[in-house]
Amino acid sequence: MRKCVSHKVLVGLEIHVQLSTKSKMFTSAANTSASNGVVDTPPEPNTCVDPVILGLPGVLPVINKRAVESAIMTGLALGCEIAKFTKWDRKSYYYPDLPKNYQISQYDLPLCGAGTFVMADEFGKEMTIRIRRAHLEEDAGKLLHEAPGGYPIDYSIVDLNRAGTPLLEVVTEPDMTTAKQVAIFGQELQKLVQFLGVSHGQMQLGQMRFEPNINVHITDQDGKIHKTAITEVKNLNSFSVLEKAVDCEVKRQIETWEAAGDLGKKSTYGWDETTQSTYLQREKEEAHDYRYFPDPDLVPVTVSDAWLSEIRSRIGELPAARRKRYAQALGLTEVEATILASDRATGDLFDRTLELGTPTRRATALMETLREMSNDVNRPISHLNVSADQLAELAKLVECGKLAASKEISKKVLNELTKNATTVEAAATALGLIQSTDTGPVDTAIDAMIAQNPQPLQDYRAGKASALGALVGMVMKQGKGMNAKIVQERLKAKLTV
Repeated sequence: MRKCVSHKVLVGLEIHVQLSTKSKMFTSAANTSASNGVVDTPPEPNTCVDPVILGLPGVLPVINKRAVESAIMTGLALGCEIAKFTKWDRKSYYYPDLPKNYQISQYDLPLCGAGTFVMADEFGKEMTIRIRRAHLEEDAGKLLHEAPGGYPIDYSIVDLNRAGTPLLEVVTEPDMTTAKQVAIFGQELQKLVQFLGVSHGQMQLGQMRFEPNINVHITDQDGKIHKTAITEVKNLNSFSVLEKAVDCEVKRQIETWEAAGDLGKKSTYGWDETTQSTYLQREKEEAHDYRYFPDPDLVPVTVSDAWLSEIRSRIGELPAARRKRYAQALGLTEVEATILASDRATGDLFDRTLELGTPTRRATALMETLREMSNDVNRPISHLNVSADQLAELAKLVECGKLAASKEISKKVLNELTKNATTVEAAATALGLIQSTDTGPVDTAIDAMIAQNPQPLQDYRAGKASALGALVGMVMKQGKGMNAKIVQERLKAKLTV
């Protein structure tokens, strides 16, 4: 009986990233992936098309320069070698969601060559993922096998809005050995493309799709190693499904070998959400099946040193480096550092607030308040129209005692600032939140409270520390605008005389 004594998993990833350029890869038709799906409503089916997308006679493609630059930025961030010379190839495509029957892609001369990406695995240990290549191509449309609303139909329908979208395909070497590592790499790549601003990376909108290539090296009871054939699981669009599909496929390959000694054939599999399992779709195509040849309608792309240098200057500090700086230099927790570093605009706003003299913990608290506000209105922090100058001013008002050190108070002020272009102090004053630092009214209120509440005073003087909070509350009720910190300080001073 065959038995797997031990096994080694090898997983490489192919990741398709839709670039968020305004227009498509080889035509000026609107790119639906330019939307982040939060505010914009999706266009009607088959409205983002033109003669180039439809493959009508006589049309010619034109290269989207912004898409090329976005691909180069991503390649640089992944440590890839950028080709000085690259060309376009036609890949035969016989499905109806790309009407011209070929896809413009890159075959033997990709824009981005070998690179490396360093990340932490599931145990926090640093590991390096080798990047094989990253190339540009156009996406296909969508073939739908049920009508809108989920109604069954006995034919397929097509939506060409996605056809022609700039697509960056990132291919890794098989350096991941667990399903968790595969999911982590996917998450890190999502953060990277979002940080660079080259893609919204919204999984639910299909703007990132993952295809793991999986095989297993099985060691039997005699010490002999059996290598299963590589299977590719297509079009996974969530990190949880990506992880489950890898685990499931590893288990399937081992069980298939143990049952019949079958190492399988190089194949394409799908994921069935209902059964939580992979299923065979077809045997894997090889490169010759696609009949690649250079596209005669497109000129090659030559990347000069000056152009490459200019693109490199746009990248700035990458998320991993920013997370490390926040944790090591500022003492932020891993969660705080990850949240602030995951979005470029948010991190820049935080850094600028610190540069204006705001204490780290105060700035971190204010950014957490902004994050709650962004979740409330389902808009990015950068769209709330709150500046670093306003955050620094708010922090100063709290530090000097004019505003209570309360998330609720800060949120009220910040919400007012998103509606009205005014100063922080003016907003707080209009809301009746400014606290007086004048001790005169505080002393008067304390004297009145002392005269009226002998029992809590006796409790406090008898050593019951919790009575102080009740006494402060009584004083605060005497009038609006009192600073709780000042009330507590003056009360302690009077009670220790």
